[in-house]
Amino acid sequence: MTDTTDAAAPAAALPATMTAWQQHRYGGPETVARETVPVPTPSAGEVLLRVAATSLNSGDVRLMRGEPLLVRAAFGLRRPKHPGRGMDVAGTVVGIGAGVTAFAVGDEVVGELPGGGLAPFVVAPAARLVRRPAEVTAATASTLPIAGGTAWRALELAKVAAGARILVIGASGGVGTFTLRLAAERGIEVWALTGARARELVTGLGAARVFDYAVVQPGAPELGAASFDAVIDIAGTARLRDLQRLVRPGGGVVLVSGHGGRVLGPVGRILRAIVLSRRSRRLIPLAATPDTGILTSLLGLAAKGRLAPVVERTWPLDEARDALAHVDAGHTVGKVVVLGG
Repeated sequence: MTDTTDAAAPAAALPATMTAWQQHRYGGPETVARETVPVPTPSAGEVLLRVAATSLNSGDVRLMRGEPLLVRAAFGLRRPKHPGRGMDVAGTVVGIGAGVTAFAVGDEVVGELPGGGLAPFVVAPAARLVRRPAEVTAATASTLPIAGGTAWRALELAKVAAGARILVIGASGGVGTFTLRLAAERGIEVWALTGARARELVTGLGAARVFDYAVVQPGAPELGAASFDAVIDIAGTARLRDLQRLVRPGGGVVLVSGHGGRVLGPVGRILRAIVLSRRSRRLIPLAATPDTGILTSLLGLAAKGRLAPVVERTWPLDEARDALAHVDAGHTVGKVVVLGG
């Protein structure tokens, strides 16, 4: 259901209920269904947003499935503690909780939320929000918090500057495409591993050399030993020692994600990285957390026309489950965005 209430209307004019996508058991997209629920009320330190756009990330489908099982300790042992999927949200402030002074009704904002973005309205911690510049659309802004923020942080951890050469493994997803954009902005030469269908896109984003990961993997002769100042591994499947061999002395390998067992997920790989890491060729696990400072910088670049997301497709809110299924299939190029009513 879409709602036509004026975005800047006082809370008293808002509907009492809304139709939102909810999930009450872990599983695939089939476990997410539309339900009529009350429009939430912001608590102290929160605001109520009318959702304009929500972008989806791999984290949304991991939480949907409750995998690896380790995440359930924090997000609900038997069922999702928060029934709403969708963490990256751009919207309009339509209600203010006690103690919130940084925002007012009518402000256009964006941020990374605990969840619930696949709905007409969602409550958001005010501390996680920043104002959206008028030059940046809601759809563009919604792509920035997690994927853009992770790419920014990966380049920071890599400690590379203009003139450096890096290898990005898994370059066609949300984090990968933002890494390419931001590296080009900083004058960094990028080589990339990606799927065959995304090679042209990745080249167009500024990669100097692009390889099909089905043919070329770390350790292949095309990627010579000590050829890179840093490696940013988003795919998370390569052997750690092979990644270390790719970087020059003093360089580092940033581990953005990693695969593993159904129970612990990437934890085992992270522990191996700690053991194998050495001062000359560091293995650096990236722990992404919400950062409004980085988000503000990303919005500034977008407002100046210097940073644009790759949006593979947008869905209307009524078809949000289809959008989740697309991301769950694991072949997303760039970002997927669900538009509010």
